[in-house]
Amino acid sequence: MPTGFGKAVMRVAPYRGRGGRDEGPGEVTGPDPALGADFPRAVLHHLGTGVLAMDASGRITYANPWAERLLGRPAAGMTGQDAHDLLHRRADGGRVPRERCVLRTPLRTSVFAEQGSQEFFERADGTVMPIIWSTTPLLRAGRQTGMVLVFDDFSLYRAAEQRMAAHTAALEQLTGRLNLLADVSSVLMSAVDAVDRMRRLLRLLVPALGDWAAVALCAEPAGTLEQIAVHCPAHPHRAHQLEGPLPLPPRSAAAVMRLMSAEEPVLLTAEDTRDPSAPLAPVTGRLLDRLGGHSAVVTPLPARRKHYGMLTVGRTGDPPAPTDAEVRLLSDIGRRVGLVLDNARLYREQRNVAETLQRQLLSPLPQVNHIRMAARYLPAQSAMQVGGDWYDAFLLRDGVVAVVIGDVVGHDLKAAAHMAEVRNMLRALAWDHQKPPSVIMSRLDEAVTYTSDAPMATLVFARIEGPEGGPWRLNWVNAGHPPPLLVTREGHTRFLTGGHGPLIGMSAALHLGLSWPDADEPLPPECTLVFYTDGLVESRGRPIDAGMAKLRHNVAVLARRLRDATVDDFCDQLLQRVRPSEDDAALLALRLPARGAGTPGDPHPEPPPQAPCSPAAPDRAAPGSAQEDALVTDPTRAPRPR
Repeated sequence: MPTGFGKAVMRVAPYRGRGGRDEGPGEVTGPDPALGADFPRAVLHHLGTGVLAMDASGRITYANPWAERLLGRPAAGMTGQDAHDLLHRRADGGRVPRERCVLRTPLRTSVFAEQGSQEFFERADGTVMPIIWSTTPLLRAGRQTGMVLVFDDFSLYRAAEQRMAAHTAALEQLTGRLNLLADVSSVLMSAVDAVDRMRRLLRLLVPALGDWAAVALCAEPAGTLEQIAVHCPAHPHRAHQLEGPLPLPPRSAAAVMRLMSAEEPVLLTAEDTRDPSAPLAPVTGRLLDRLGGHSAVVTPLPARRKHYGMLTVGRTGDPPAPTDAEVRLLSDIGRRVGLVLDNARLYREQRNVAETLQRQLLSPLPQVNHIRMAARYLPAQSAMQVGGDWYDAFLLRDGVVAVVIGDVVGHDLKAAAHMAEVRNMLRALAWDHQKPPSVIMSRLDEAVTYTSDAPMATLVFARIEGPEGGPWRLNWVNAGHPPPLLVTREGHTRFLTGGHGPLIGMSAALHLGLSWPDADEPLPPECTLVFYTDGLVESRGRPIDAGMAKLRHNVAVLARRLRDATVDDFCDQLLQRVRPSEDDAALLALRLPARGAGTPGDPHPEPPPQAPCSPAAPDRAAPGSAQEDALVTDPTRAPRPR
């Protein structure tokens, strides 16, 4: 039995301080009869951690079997040895100065317990073992006779900590990449132009993935390459100078096309492009030369078997080359950029088709004597720039001006096609039947029901009748449409609510036998008639009654404020005040001249020519214009409102 433990089995009783409180591990007392004499020995023998007992001078008096196993030393070889000199070492194996030995603290002070995990013991084979340890004084008969050191191999715990730290770092890196991807997606989906979108993208990638970045796109339709955005915080002026078209020799053009069509990003070093004759020197080499760096990752921007360009991210200074995870991240970003660019291209193509179709469907306005007209069409922001709203104005063969405002159910290309059907049917019927408007509306209802698959439609069909110089009358019929608005030169307004009947496509289809009453209204000189669709006065957050009241108020204000302005200015100012935003909307305004305008001896100056700024295609002639020009050659046959 090692010295210090003796032949008698001992137990450690709590140390009672003043007041009887437990103060520490206490002193060694006699055996507890209830547990048996061998109980303390069994505990120390089978304890799964190393235990060393030392006397007051720091010499080892006892070592349990687990301490022998950890240190590779027999207890007999350690007993009587100075524990500090025998075991305590630095991480590199060097000796620790005795005065700096934290393991001996209980021998030097009255501190009851110390613990730590930054010390090392030397094994018998000379290797150094990190330990996690705890020390406590050893008391016998009320006085300190030594200390007890409990320790274990900390390398297992340290390896677990390192694995945990590695896992935590990996999770942080993954979280960072996911956050970066989320930010990239947010930027790419933002409603900004392509150049601004790429600039914001590069500001996300630098410095997260590199020290500078650039995006080059194939210009359409020439097929040339253009550096549309370069970002380098260290050299902003140089980065700006690198933007613009990239002239490429034939060998460089072929190499760039191969690079853009690659399936994965390509890592290039400065040595790869240092030679001015290298194929990629005009592109990647130019970036590395002006912005600096030892390497760059070139990522293609593919989408649907089309390649839009490449994204280049460079690194300068001492940072290592990009990791596989970073390259995969850049590849993912490249595919997202390519897809966004492809969607933008498809949207532009569809928008161009829609706008062309819209301008072909909308009518140019005829110029008739001193009457002036203006029209505006506002497509719904959420649709493809076209819808079922339309306006129309044309000359009938009796010289009367016909005016139409209508709305076919729907807000897409199909609705636009149906609108064209209904419009053309109405033109033909109005030319053939002359009047009254109610007969034309009844024939149109039957034609839409039995010869077309167009859905229901609302519209107002009106005739401006009267001799040149006035007086004029409005003869109209309304098929479920918001009523026209009449405003005098003085600003007095009134909705023309007469002539109301059912929607087109409902009466004949349901065999209701409904009809459309004709309405007639005298028109004062210099008045303005405002025809509009419900998109101008109705929205989700505003009922149509409130919208019509707002329209009437604004029309009255503008009529007084813009008495001498053109009808085009009137329409533009009205749209600025009303600001329709949800549905598509059509607006047609018609202004009559002063009484006697255009008659022999008329003292009034002729109004300015009608502005050719209607939404219709500029190369289209107004309906009836060619006929009017032909008839004007014979003044006796010239058509005029009557």
